[in-house]
Amino acid sequence: MFSKIVRRSHMYLALFLFPWMLMYGLSTLMMNHRAIFIAKYGRGPAPFERERELTYQGSFPENAEPQLVAQQILDSLDLDGAHTASRRKDGAIVINRNGLLVPRRLIYTPSDRKIVMEKMQYRANAMLERYHRRRGYATGYGVDTAWAISVDLVIIAMVFWVLSGLWMWWEMKVTRIAGALAVLTGSALFALFLATI
Repeated sequence: MFSKIVRRSHMYLALFLFPWMLMYGLSTLMMNHRAIFIAKYGRGPAPFERERELTYQGSFPENAEPQLVAQQILDSLDLDGAHTASRRKDGAIVINRNGLLVPRRLIYTPSDRKIVMEKMQYRANAMLERYHRRRGYATGYGVDTAWAISVDLVIIAMVFWVLSGLWMWWEMKVTRIAGALAVLTGSALFALFLATI
């Protein structure tokens, strides 16, 4: 009975989490072969391109902090979500809206109340890397926290797959010798990398 639960859990957890595993596999492959994308696109992040320009009708308290300005502007444009904000030397507020599919940069100049909205050019490798590196607990947004919880679930699942895989291997007596050879070879190779890299 226990073995059946382990096997079914191993399988259904893998089926449920396959989009995450596919994303981590593809994004790691792209990061490992970054030189290909540098040759294609050049160094540095994908450039931003102007999306639109508008005049902001709202008002802010005097000497408002960039974060307050950013939050109010993003709320008014229905773009609320994980972001950072800073003030340039010329007084403009730069808001980086950290969207996974479409990152945006908004530049608000208080002198003329203009907002220039730009979006980052789409590149599959950059999008996958954003997914791979996304952290969620610190943003304060529920969807980012849910993403962070799902990543924790993937981590727990990987540990479970290792342990349940060892359990299933040990149960199948006919595979014990070949399995032991695989475990020893993999462990030795891993130890060699640890010692030499």
